[in-house]
Amino acid sequence: MMDFCDECGSIMMLKGEGKKKYLACTRCKFKKKEVTEMKLSEEVIAEEKEVEVVEGKVETHPKVKKECSKCKNSEAFFWSIQTRAGDEPETEFYKCTECNHQWRENN
Repeated sequence: MMDFCDECGSIMMLKGEGKKKYLACTRCKFKKKEVTEMKLSEEVIAEEKEVEVVEGKVETHPKVKKECSKCKNSEAFFWSIQTRAGDEPETEFYKCTECNHQWRENN
């Protein structure tokens, strides 16, 4: 449970001066009475969602026109990753849509 400022409605934070603890507003600096006991708790509410199961393998990479060196198919999935220094170009990866052969090209 949170406590909110009586003046502006912002969240109150636990503050302290020596051994005295009190709640203070983060926005308008309003102070509430001294806190002698505070309990911290957390509640996690999990929502159950239905998940549709898709049979087979699903690729999320875009398809591009690129010839596979293994089966000569003209279409492949494409993605790129920065595998070298930041000032060098990304490495391009390809995966054939027919035979699943994978290869990379450094630019």
